[in-house]
Amino acid sequence: MSKSPIMDRRNLDFLLYEVLGAEQLTGWDAFAEHNRDTFNAVVDLAHDLALEQFLPHNRKSDLHEPEFDNGRVRIIPEVKQALDAYIEAGFMGATAPAEIGGMQLPFLIDTAASSAFGAANVATFAYAVLARGVANLLTAHGNEDQQRRYRDPILAGRFYGTMCLSEPQAGSSLAEIRTRAVPHQDGHYLLEGAKMWISGGEHELGENIIHMVLARLPDAPAGVRGISLFAVPKFHVNDDGSLGERNDVVLAGVNHKMGYRGTVNTFLKFGESGQCKGWLVGEPHKGLACMFHMMNEARIGVGLGAIMLGNAGYLHSLEYAKERRQGRLPDQKDPASEPVTLIEHADVRRMLLQQKCYVESSFALALYGARLVDEKASAPEPTAREEAGLLLELLTPIIKAWPSDWCLKANELAIQILGGYGYTREYPVEQHYRDNRLNPIHEGTNGIQAMDLLGRKAMMQQGAALKLLMQRMQTTLTAAAEHEALAGHVSAMQHYLQLAGGTTAVLGQQLAAGNVRLALANATHYMTLIGHLSMAWMLLEQASVAAAALSGARGSINDGDRDFYEGKLIACDFFFRHELPVIEHSAALLKSLDDTTLRATAAHF
Repeated sequence: MSKSPIMDRRNLDFLLYEVLGAEQLTGWDAFAEHNRDTFNAVVDLAHDLALEQFLPHNRKSDLHEPEFDNGRVRIIPEVKQALDAYIEAGFMGATAPAEIGGMQLPFLIDTAASSAFGAANVATFAYAVLARGVANLLTAHGNEDQQRRYRDPILAGRFYGTMCLSEPQAGSSLAEIRTRAVPHQDGHYLLEGAKMWISGGEHELGENIIHMVLARLPDAPAGVRGISLFAVPKFHVNDDGSLGERNDVVLAGVNHKMGYRGTVNTFLKFGESGQCKGWLVGEPHKGLACMFHMMNEARIGVGLGAIMLGNAGYLHSLEYAKERRQGRLPDQKDPASEPVTLIEHADVRRMLLQQKCYVESSFALALYGARLVDEKASAPEPTAREEAGLLLELLTPIIKAWPSDWCLKANELAIQILGGYGYTREYPVEQHYRDNRLNPIHEGTNGIQAMDLLGRKAMMQQGAALKLLMQRMQTTLTAAAEHEALAGHVSAMQHYLQLAGGTTAVLGQQLAAGNVRLALANATHYMTLIGHLSMAWMLLEQASVAAAALSGARGSINDGDRDFYEGKLIACDFFFRHELPVIEHSAALLKSLDDTTLRATAAHF
């Protein structure tokens, strides 16, 4: 392929600097040591490292997945080589403060860099993502000893980590977990239980693995309010930082997945010999709140992974469509005429435009969410930090769920464009699809995300977050209204905003009246409603910036940039005309309080 198979750098630069104003972050104290040059250098390094170390073994790790061998996990050596290079480049501590050895980068820039690794080899990158998540959780909720003993070695690249939530009898329903933790007089706890679907649960990529385990204390109240969080190391860590004896954590099995095969997925047993030691993180019975720090970060990561898999498929099918000659146009009657390239066919362009809209809108929203993380933590103004926190709460389930549905659809379309070749293992698009199919399940299924969006996030503080989101959308509409080419979209968006507000009000009344099952029965349609609206907002924001550039407001532009900006306008046109109207149906069904799914009992199937 002539272009990068993992990243459209022109699009990334456009989003970072023309849409999201990444350079503004360098004016904040937290990021004052950085500038645009350092940001670009980090993204360049990530891209090159992803191409050189991560992409080459993506297929190999899929074909030769981790093996369970006499209680150990065997992983192809290229995985460790790639991760060692990642660590050597400093990415494990990319966002960590400089005083503990980090690069102190904005999360926005780190997310841009991470997109390259996710596109190149999402399975290998998952080990690093999990480790960093544990480090960030311990920074937020761990005590000084836990940070020194566990977090700092993770940031140094010596240790890895996991999140241990689900159990064999309780997947997403954390209220049903049975793992127990009994306090010991020496200050630690003895854990006993089993955890299922644990990514990265056993390997030898580093010296140690720090498991973040949800469990119940003997006096724990029922439900999620009785869950505590514990740090459980694979090997105990001595006071001087050296490794001690093996903890009582046993690998009971390896799960074999449809995709994401390079990330070992495990069944772990804790305390089979009664000697599994763990240390309480945070306060008793408040472990789920602590774990949400890692889970919410992981949800943004899942969304980003889904986007980049969708984007990788899009870039591959785009290049294929430009090169492959097949068929003739409907008005070409001469059978002796040369076949045209696939991209000349209108239906192929439709499928490419769908992919372009899905990946470019959701990538923009994921990067916007990353910027909100920076604003919440480091913005100089208290109001900005508060508003960023509100928006982030609302947008996190959308960033996780919408791309993992619609960028999976993009992967399906990429296969369709390649035809029979796309369905074979000789081309990467079939693996993109299989890898991406896990993301609607990862970190809370999309159905759960939809209920969270409607039942909690849209309603919190009397709808404050949703009102704020709509205000931000109105700001975009005001700017877009200056461009005649976008006038129709501005008018349509105004209508859809009213539709979303009215629909939310109807559902809110039902929730307030206690009709929770009825109000949430069709929550998936609410995710479609608010998700599509958010993507339309992102595409309109990009189109507005592009229209300003094309109108000469930013000086003369070359032919390549002109094509790029016009592509943004066309993508916006396509989404507003072909995709966005589906929310009319979603809104009508939601407002009607349709109870079909509630009336359908088990006996009806």
